[in-house]
Amino acid sequence: MKTSNSKLRSGAALMLALWALFLLSAMIISWALDINSRLTVSGNASRVLDAEAMASSGADLALHPLVKPDSANLHRQMGNRESYDVQMVGECGRVNLNLLAPGGVENTTLKEILRQYLSLKGVELNDADTMVDSLLDWTSPPGLHRLNACPESDDYQPAHAALTSVDDLKKICGWAEFTSKPGWDEDFTVSNCGGVLDLGWASRDILRAVVQAFSTGGDDRVDQFLQLRQGSDGVDGTADDGQLNKQTALTALGFPNGQMPQTTGLNLDFKTTLVFRATSIGRSGDITRTIQMIFSKGLGTGGGGRPQIMSWKEL
Repeated sequence: MKTSNSKLRSGAALMLALWALFLLSAMIISWALDINSRLTVSGNASRVLDAEAMASSGADLALHPLVKPDSANLHRQMGNRESYDVQMVGECGRVNLNLLAPGGVENTTLKEILRQYLSLKGVELNDADTMVDSLLDWTSPPGLHRLNACPESDDYQPAHAALTSVDDLKKICGWAEFTSKPGWDEDFTVSNCGGVLDLGWASRDILRAVVQAFSTGGDDRVDQFLQLRQGSDGVDGTADDGQLNKQTALTALGFPNGQMPQTTGLNLDFKTTLVFRATSIGRSGDITRTIQMIFSKGLGTGGGGRPQIMSWKEL
């Protein structure tokens, strides 16, 4: 009997020891998994910070007075994991919506370009008239009401002030459907370009609207002009871009003698503006962060002066 009891006690002790070992092993495994999880989170947080630093570095470099859109310094690999790529384009190839009716005085030239542009985007004529007139009312002083603009009501109150951002179009009567489409804002700006629409950076649709409004040319003229402007790689802002100026650009677009008809408050020019939009993408491993800013590279005498950031946002 004593031998049997001794064996039972030994068996129970062994089971307790195994159970204790199992619990200890489970605790060690849980601790190891927790440490690994913390290391993973810490590593991801570190890469996020590195990606943000890379994006900021690229954006800061774009601000340098000597850096141009075709600069090789806008693309850099730092070691095996970190890098940044910056796309830098002229902002003034976009239609400045705040120039349509400054102080309530209509810019008939820019108004016609906008109407042609909306037509090219598939907007019906009557809808375009409502959109444009409602936009003019929104940015004009109180007391002015255009024929095709939506009437004011308790539910709709135009700001009667300049747009603070392109997104303000979403608040304006008639623009809801247009502003719901992808890429709707790519050809608009509210940045100060000194009354210039820069043909050196304008999109194909903006150029088509300009040509249809004021030139004898057509889409073939626009496509030929883009081939000259972009060079063999078909990309703006690279080393092989064509060497054009205002007169040769206007001639290529079909304007007689390279001259724009008399306009009000709008100057068509070619890459004379110093306002840019830079999109900087920073990478660290598989983590990316993007910064977009609009800035002027010194609009003082002779193009001097410090860069001025007009807007800055993380995408």
